[in-house]
Amino acid sequence: MTYTSRLRAGIGCVRGALERLGITLQDARFAEHGEHAVSPDAPLVLVACSGGRDSMALAALSRTVCASLGVRCGAVIVDHGLQRGSDAVAQQAAQRCSQLGLEPVTVHSVHVEVGGSGIEAAARQARYQAIVAVAQRCGASVVLLAHTKDDQAETIVIDLLRSGGLDALAGMPESFALDSVRFARPLLSLTREQTTGICQDLGLPWWDDPTNGDGFDANEELPADFPLRSRIRHSLIPYLRCFSGGDVVAHLAGMAQTAALDKEYLDMQADRVAAAATQVVHAAAGGEADAKDASLAVPALSAPIAPGAPSAPVALIWSVDALRGKHAAIRRRVIAHGLSSLGIAASSRHVEAIDRLIADWHGQGPVSLPSGYTAIRKKHVIRLCQDGGHANR
Repeated sequence: MTYTSRLRAGIGCVRGALERLGITLQDARFAEHGEHAVSPDAPLVLVACSGGRDSMALAALSRTVCASLGVRCGAVIVDHGLQRGSDAVAQQAAQRCSQLGLEPVTVHSVHVEVGGSGIEAAARQARYQAIVAVAQRCGASVVLLAHTKDDQAETIVIDLLRSGGLDALAGMPESFALDSVRFARPLLSLTREQTTGICQDLGLPWWDDPTNGDGFDANEELPADFPLRSRIRHSLIPYLRCFSGGDVVAHLAGMAQTAALDKEYLDMQADRVAAAATQVVHAAAGGEADAKDASLAVPALSAPIAPGAPSAPVALIWSVDALRGKHAAIRRRVIAHGLSSLGIAASSRHVEAIDRLIADWHGQGPVSLPSGYTAIRKKHVIRLCQDGGHANR
């Protein structure tokens, strides 16, 4: 088979991502020409596959790279059950992955409970929970996600509309961990046009999600009930490209790489400050919060503990003296990471209000937060816990 330039680029992206995670050549024989049997105890790479063009391209690329390294390659398909016939789409994606040679291939059905954050967020949470469960059961070394350069640009626009700040500009990280499962995004330097071309090069069919709006004419507006990401993809990005006369997607994605380095540095500084300024309160036997179990030897708060995990904290105590002299950018990052570690979906307004308890203290009352939490200052400490918990300490 003759490899096109986009196939070679895709293979290079996947190989590079695996190498950065320490997944390399397992045996010298895999460097030799021909097919070689992969050991049953070789590392397992799982591809999260929806059946769309991006994830089908990633599945094919990953199978090729893993075979050349002597690494197992499987797939996990999540059926959200939100569209009619979604089970058939999931089974079709699984069949295509199996035909590519991926093994094991798992289809996991989930029930999406829509809350205040909306259906997209609820589906995303259910999807990640399912992927983590499958990865843990299979002992996967890493799960690969098929987000592209276009997805990165769209994510930045969404985050700028919803929150803003440096973290929004940084976009999606290349890799991260969730409940001890490693995730990576190898295709962030490839465009959707390239992944489409890779599928075409391989004669690989794919499924187009109707909520993406691919069936609409370029000059036709998507209905308001379509997902925000789809409307940004269909209308806003093309408009910005036409308005600026440049490659907006490449510009935003390139900006994300620079911002991610700045974010990483600030997170490191904030974690050092948090280790000295934060007391973490864990649940004691019987489920009650026990301050005696608190420890100043806290983990990096920029890597949030998953809500519901056995070691998840139930409250935080911040030392005002340890935070007051720090730059506002570091203080607020410590606060934001602490809120995240408790699973609190707080806004920048909440973070700023807590910061005023440190830097602009004049006896103001507690700060009310989502999920029934409050932050209250008592002398030289700020206690962050759920309502009613303050009186117990």
